[in-house]
Amino acid sequence: MDYKSAGVDIEAGYRSVELMKEYVAGTMRPEVLGSLGGFSGAFSLSSIKEMDDPVLLSGTDGCGTKVKLAFVMDRHDTIGIDAVAMCVNDVICAGGEPLFFLDYIACGKNYPEKIASIVKGVAEGCRMSDCALVGGETAEHPGLMPEDEYDLAGFSVGVVDRKDMITGESIVPGDVLIGIASSGVHSNGFSLVRKVFDITKENLDTYYDELGRTLGEALIEPTRIYVHALKNVKAAGVKIKGCSHITGGGFYENIPRMLPDGVNAYIELKSFKMPPIFKLIREKGNISDEMMYNTFNMGLGMVLAVDPKDIDDTMNAIKESGDVPYLIGNVRAGQKGVTLC
Repeated sequence: MDYKSAGVDIEAGYRSVELMKEYVAGTMRPEVLGSLGGFSGAFSLSSIKEMDDPVLLSGTDGCGTKVKLAFVMDRHDTIGIDAVAMCVNDVICAGGEPLFFLDYIACGKNYPEKIASIVKGVAEGCRMSDCALVGGETAEHPGLMPEDEYDLAGFSVGVVDRKDMITGESIVPGDVLIGIASSGVHSNGFSLVRKVFDITKENLDTYYDELGRTLGEALIEPTRIYVHALKNVKAAGVKIKGCSHITGGGFYENIPRMLPDGVNAYIELKSFKMPPIFKLIREKGNISDEMMYNTFNMGLGMVLAVDPKDIDDTMNAIKESGDVPYLIGNVRAGQKGVTLC
């Protein structure tokens, strides 16, 4: 009897690490100390010494049941982008700069090429957010998970000078709301999506004219990373008063999270473009508008609150990052919450 006969292949683990090294190397920042393979990731904080009052920020998340699509489509090179996006987008909501990321992959069986493909996506997400991939863990769970399945999660640590934190406390009636376009469903609401569509390879390979691609291609589109967009806005001299990452819970749960008491966010639904995938989900599932906006991002991955005088600078800065901004509404006096109109 040995570990391999019990279901854990140590040699496969070594092979996975060797295959992923080239992807990890492309994410390095000057602050990273040491190399992949140590017991911990080391990151120098010397670069933040000039901050008056540095504050560390952290975010952790996974991809939810979106991984089911990766299994069925046998496509594993983008799901890692989702894992990074879900974490770094939370960090930047507080005004932070993501510094480093670590991932955790739990699998039924370690197939080195598959694990390396997943980490390739994680590394790509890190490069897109200027974030170093300093470590991670791949754990085999024989008998606990099917051999061909896995779960992926991770966490990111960032930093911000306390005076630059985005808290929402300064939001007042009259401030405007600017939304940034999403790339699709992102990584939330897939339990409902899987009820609407039977997630088989045949169905995912079905081409829809309104999508301009197959259902699977539309659904597996990686979560948009907004790090550069918010960096550009900050560099333009704009004070972001509030920031909301539209994830699970959609508009109704996430937008109020950035608001102080006594104000309400009014959003005009015709002010931004709803991607066709959401129209298809709504029609095929016979889902109410309220439930759609309470589950999905509906085309907006991030919402910012800024002073009206900063509209043009904010919109231009977001465009320069390659993202699409919309002026979607304003803040009014009232009970804390969101009104869709």
